[in-house]
Amino acid sequence: MERLDGIRIGFAMTGSFCTFEKAFAQAQELVTLGAELVPILSEHAAGISTRFGTAAEMRKRIEDIAGRPAILTIEDAEPIGPKNLTDIMAVVPCTSNTAAKLAHSITDTAVTMAVKSHLRGEKPVVLAIASNDALAGSLKNIGLLANMQHYYLVPLLRDDPVKKPASLVADFPQTVRTIRYALHKENVL
Repeated sequence: MERLDGIRIGFAMTGSFCTFEKAFAQAQELVTLGAELVPILSEHAAGISTRFGTAAEMRKRIEDIAGRPAILTIEDAEPIGPKNLTDIMAVVPCTSNTAAKLAHSITDTAVTMAVKSHLRGEKPVVLAIASNDALAGSLKNIGLLANMQHYYLVPLLRDDPVKKPASLVADFPQTVRTIRYALHKENVL
């Protein structure tokens, strides 16, 4: 498998708490392949405790994997682009709320600021969407992002078509492959 030595990946997490375990597995794989992670957490991802774990536990996990503190505020995310801190940005998981904000250039969280700041350099952004209404109200925003320059979507699967007919979730094991594709397509690798 192709190494990612020296590639600086902004690894942003938003509040799809039920997919955090899958996101952590992808973060660990990226580090194992030699990537340097810059963890970024939305305010909800950093501050809400759920049945999947406490906010402190989740924050510690991503910081331990990355080997550095997470970026948690808009102010701390803003320098990502001007200081050229990342080669690629991956939002894993990306909620439909965050996707909508990105599709409409709204900057009101650490994650949306990180992506916007990173895009200043016309660099790739990978989104691993997880949404219970992806095939309903959120579809238009996902469609916009799929057609915007520098955005790449991790392939989506229907996670429970019977109980959640409008729900789609990223095929998380395809995250690293999507990141590699985006890096090659954007001539970063």
